[in-house]
Amino acid sequence: MRRDVFQAIADPTRRDILEMLAKEAMTPNGLAANFHTTRQAISKHIKILSECQLVTQEYSGREIYYYFNSKKLKEVDKWLQPFREMWDKRFDQLDTVLKNLKNKRS
Repeated sequence: MRRDVFQAIADPTRRDILEMLAKEAMTPNGLAANFHTTRQAISKHIKILSECQLVTQEYSGREIYYYFNSKKLKEVDKWLQPFREMWDKRFDQLDTVLKNLKNKRS
């Protein structure tokens, strides 16, 4: 089964992992130390993030370091853009209605 970015970021643990990796590269053990779960569970989350190319890995000796790949989130941003524009327009319309109501009361 091919996973996509949306599936990857749907899980709160994976979002937390991405937040940590956005600050600094970490090993699986370093990541697992921040959660009340097994290292194997964190490894499964990392695998999903890797499959979606949200994280990349680099070997340093016997350690694997994972890095956040922010470019992959552009897919999400691109999908969200029309919704952002729609809600901005709606909030502008709401502001206009509220101002008109306020002016009528005055």
